[in-house]
Amino acid sequence: MRRFSDRHSLHTLSELNVTPLLDLAFVLLIIFMITTPLMENSVDLIIPTSDAAKHAVDPGAVQTVAINREGLIKLNSAPTTLLQLESSLAALKQSNPEVAVVIRSHKELPVQKLIDVMDAVQRAKITKVGVVTNPEQP
Repeated sequence: MRRFSDRHSLHTLSELNVTPLLDLAFVLLIIFMITTPLMENSVDLIIPTSDAAKHAVDPGAVQTVAINREGLIKLNSAPTTLLQLESSLAALKQSNPEVAVVIRSHKELPVQKLIDVMDAVQRAKITKVGVVTNPEQP
C-alpha cells in the first residue's frame, strides 16, 4: 500500500489547462462587444477640404457683435440698432473686403433675435461669420 506522501509527490505537468484561458478570452470578447458601440460618440465623416480654409483670418479684421439677454446689440462694444448694424457692417465690408464677424449672444436669448442679426450680416455681404460658444462643463 502506498503512503499519502507517495501519491502526491511533485511531478511536472506535461500539458497546459487551456479552459480558464479560453473562459477569460470569451468573457473579454463579450465585454468588448457590449462596450464598443457605447464608446462611439460621433458619426464617421469625411470632412470636405477647401483652399480658402488654409488662409487664416486677420485678427485685426474681426468685428464683434454682442447681443445680451434683453436683445441689446453692440458692435465692438458700441450700442447699435439692427439697421445701424447692417449699414456699419456694409461700410466695413467696403473698406476691408476680408472683414470677419464674430457673434456673441446670451444663451437665453430668443433664437429669432440671433437670426435677425445673422440676416443683417448676410445682407452686408459678409461671408466670414462665426458664433462664439463655450464647451459644456462635465
